[in-house]
Amino acid sequence: MTIEIRVPQLPESVADATLVAWRKQPGETVSRDENLADLETDKVVLEVPAPSVGVLKELRVQAGATVKSGDLIAIFEEGAAAAAPAKATKPAAKEPSKGAAKEPAKDAAKLGPAARRVVEEHGVDPSTVAGSGRDGRVTKGDVEAHVAKQGAAPAAPVAAAAPAAAPPATPSGPRAEQRVPMTRLRQRIAERLVQAQRNAALLTTFNEVDLSAVGELRARHKDRFEKEHGVKLGFMSFFVKASIEALRKFPVMNAAVDGTDIIYHEYYDIGVAVSTDRGLVVPVLRDAQAMGFAQIEKRIADYGTRARAGGLALEELQGGTFTITNGGVFGSMLSTPIVNAPQSAILGMHKIQDRAVVVGGQVVVRPMMYLAVSYDHRIIDGREAVQFLVAIKDALEDPGRMLLGV
Repeated sequence: MTIEIRVPQLPESVADATLVAWRKQPGETVSRDENLADLETDKVVLEVPAPSVGVLKELRVQAGATVKSGDLIAIFEEGAAAAAPAKATKPAAKEPSKGAAKEPAKDAAKLGPAARRVVEEHGVDPSTVAGSGRDGRVTKGDVEAHVAKQGAAPAAPVAAAAPAAAPPATPSGPRAEQRVPMTRLRQRIAERLVQAQRNAALLTTFNEVDLSAVGELRARHKDRFEKEHGVKLGFMSFFVKASIEALRKFPVMNAAVDGTDIIYHEYYDIGVAVSTDRGLVVPVLRDAQAMGFAQIEKRIADYGTRARAGGLALEELQGGTFTITNGGVFGSMLSTPIVNAPQSAILGMHKIQDRAVVVGGQVVVRPMMYLAVSYDHRIIDGREAVQFLVAIKDALEDPGRMLLGV
C-alpha cells in the first residue's frame, strides 16, 4: 500500500522547518520507526519516522527546502521490505533473518541526528554502541567514544546525509571566501540577541566569590553522593540553589516586562545554557525550587547529553524565568552575558582560578570566580542587582545557609 509521508504537526510556536537531510534514499528498505529525514526548527531537530516496514519510493522535497506542517515530502510503499532493489545491495549469504531484521530498526530509533552522522561517517554498527542517553538513546559522545576505543577508520562520507548548512571543504588560494547559510537555530539565536539588545536597557554588574567552602563540601561528600544518586556532584547545583535563594529575596530579578506591566513569577524555572555544535540552547529546570541537589545534577546532565545529540523536546526549551550561563568551562575569566528575553536577568559564571586574596589581614590563596549579572534596567535598579549578586556570593561562601534557609 502506498503511503504519503508528510511533515509532522509542528509545535504551535513554530511556523515552519528546514528539511536538513534525507536519511534514506529512494529504493532503500526501511524498518518501522526508522528515521527518514531530519527537520530543523529554530529550536530543535525533529525526526520523521517510517510508518511501517517498507521501501522509500520517491522524494517530493529536496534537502535544504523549507516545509510546513502537513506538507507532502515523500512517497512510501508499505510492506515492500523484500523488494529487489534492497536485496541487490547485500550478499545473499549475509541477508539477515526475519527476526534479526528488527534489531537495526531498534538501534536506529535510538540514534539522534548528531549521533547518526558520526555512525555513518565511521561505518559503525549502532547495535554495538552502548547508549548513555535517556531511555538508552545513543548520543554523539557515545559513538565518538566507541570509535576512539575501537580505532575505527572513517568511512567515505555519505553525500545525502550531510547537513544543509555544513561547512564546505577547505578553500584553496590565499584569499578565498565562502558563503555558508546560517542554521535555523543560529538564525533564531541572532534574532533573539538583537531583540534583547534593542528592546531592553541592559546593564551588567560584577562581583567575585570564594569557592573554598563549596570545594571542601564537594570533596568531602562527592564519592558518597555519586554512590547514592548515580550522578557526580558538580558546581552547577550550588549555583542554581544560591540563585533561587537570592531570587526569593529580590523577586524583581525573577520578573518580566509585558508592555507597561511587570509580571512577578512566584515560581523558579531556571534555564541552564548548554553549548552544542548547532549553537547555544537553554533547557529549563521547571520548578527548580522543589528540586534537591541530586535532581538538579541529574536533570542538567540529561539535558546536556540530549542537547548535544539534538534530542531535546521543544517544551524543554520554552519558558524560564531566570538563566545561568557558564563561560568558565571554555576558560572565560570575565564576560557580560545577554539577557534571555523576555526574562530580566541572567547570571554569568566564569573560570575558577587560584588567586591571592586578603582574609583576616593575611594574604592567602583561594579558588576565586568572577560573577556577572546582566539585568534589564527598566525594572531593576542597580542597588537590587548588586544586592542580588552579593546574596549569591554569601550563599556560596557559606553553603550551609542554603540548607538552613538563613
